[in-house]
Amino acid sequence: MERRRLGRKGEEIPVIGLGTWGIGGYSTADHSSDGRAVEAIRYAVELGMTHIDTAEIYGAGHSEELVGQAIRVFDRDSLFIATKVWNTHLRYDDVIRSCRRSLERLGLRYVDLYMVHWPNPRIPLSETMRAMEKLVKDGLTRYIGVSNFDARLLGEAMQALKSEEIVSNQVEYSLSSRYVERELIPFCERNGVTVVAYTPLGRGRIVDEAHRGTVRGRVLAEIAGRYGRTPAQIALNWVVWREGVVTIPKAASRRHLEENAGAAGWRLSLEDYRRLSDAWS
Repeated sequence: MERRRLGRKGEEIPVIGLGTWGIGGYSTADHSSDGRAVEAIRYAVELGMTHIDTAEIYGAGHSEELVGQAIRVFDRDSLFIATKVWNTHLRYDDVIRSCRRSLERLGLRYVDLYMVHWPNPRIPLSETMRAMEKLVKDGLTRYIGVSNFDARLLGEAMQALKSEEIVSNQVEYSLSSRYVERELIPFCERNGVTVVAYTPLGRGRIVDEAHRGTVRGRVLAEIAGRYGRTPAQIALNWVVWREGVVTIPKAASRRHLEENAGAAGWRLSLEDYRRLSDAWS
């Protein structure tokens, strides 16, 4: 699996990882597919998608539990495990408590990346970031990240840190969701912050357009045919075309996991990247 540098660190992470929103439930825990979920996570790792993203709020913590069950059979050092603290838990003590509870559910001594899931304007970023630095100091996370921060808030969070730095910002980014290109991605590129793209297939709508033959969908389908790839693989490769971007598509079947993994290790030409960008603008 192709890998890219994380922020300004020496660490490298897979260009295609695994998102787990909906695995183990959404707002509440769903145990109906636990066995298949564990199998899917393990297969993702076997395919090289060793960056696994979860959050305390996914399935009310059950997603973290399933990730923990799945990864126990692998060498911990081969994995990059990321989780997130919800925006109602951003007071100093709440951040520490949430991280420890996530670690218990994951069955880990530390996570590789701990993120603020969403900003909360009622809680000072300085207080939250002080807690995040404490987690690094205590060895409970290796790196600090944020999610759903615009350029202004990301800058404030960076300034609030004393001894650590923000390595990533997880945001929605796809052919059909491009708002982050205006300010946020250029800001991240200038400041050495990796963009982690979630929902890179637009919740299935992008591939659906290719199948339905919309004007922009036909462009995607034509390019896919020329490369001998699927529309989903072309769409994912477009997302990670920029060097500072990685992505974490969700997949729960072996076929979709293999398809996602096949989106890495090659690169759209500049001409085709621009054609897609123009068609989907």
